[in-house]
Amino acid sequence: MASARETAAPVRSNRGAALRPWAWALPPLAALALFFGYPLYLVAKQSFAPDTGGHSTAVYRHLFAQESFRKALWNTVWIACASTAGCLLLGFFLALVIAFVPFPGSRALGRFVDVFLAFPSFLITLALLFVYGTVGMANGLWTDVTGAATGPVDFLRTPWGVLLAEITYFTPFVMRPLLAAFTRLDTAQIEAASSLGARAPRIVRQVVLPEAVPALAAGGSLVLVLCLNEFGIVLFTGAKGVTTLPLMVYSKAILDGDYPGACAVAMVCVVLSVTLYALYRAALARATGGARRAGA
Repeated sequence: MASARETAAPVRSNRGAALRPWAWALPPLAALALFFGYPLYLVAKQSFAPDTGGHSTAVYRHLFAQESFRKALWNTVWIACASTAGCLLLGFFLALVIAFVPFPGSRALGRFVDVFLAFPSFLITLALLFVYGTVGMANGLWTDVTGAATGPVDFLRTPWGVLLAEITYFTPFVMRPLLAAFTRLDTAQIEAASSLGARAPRIVRQVVLPEAVPALAAGGSLVLVLCLNEFGIVLFTGAKGVTTLPLMVYSKAILDGDYPGACAVAMVCVVLSVTLYALYRAALARATGGARRAGA
């Protein structure tokens, strides 16, 4: 008959095995709480602390009553969604060309995509200003040829200029996971479909697209969140009347000294980012199921 000591040893061993995963999880959870959770708590706390003292929702009530806030909220949502859609379409097309259309320099172009990801957003905006700005190359060429005082190109200082800059900058964030997914695609399926007479659009729709949906999900999710919180592009374009929520945070905190208001706008940014991200993932999950059924 086993002794009590021999029976207790396996029990302690099982408890230690059960506790070991928690022991590994505690350090990253503590770091996450310290460097992310606590600062976010301070911002949320400050958003409920009006200048009059105490804690109330007066800051949010005053914020939601402002026409400038509602306009900034609308600008943030539509520019982010339109930029994400543009990046998905353009990124998918460019990744298809690089991966499946043989041409000289395709490999070098694929590597350039990796380098492009390291560029700061304001650099791309500055480059667009040199080309399409009020005194940029396009307007300079027009004035030289026609002798006019000013050129006709002035869209960079409009919402469309912000949209162009964001699509230009964030498209490689969609292309990178797509190019990685296309390298794992079984080319035998494409060759079989082609030998059976399927044209390129049908092959893309029924063979390539179902395999690309997870990569589109990853790239699109990242681009949506980045566009919702983009600050440098909107600031550098100097678009008239285009104020987004991140720019409003900067304006309230730095220019107006309204820290409770800035914190309230920041919390709205957090809620908006999480909500739109969840909606995007839910819609994409339904699209994934439809694409797989169509591919089958």
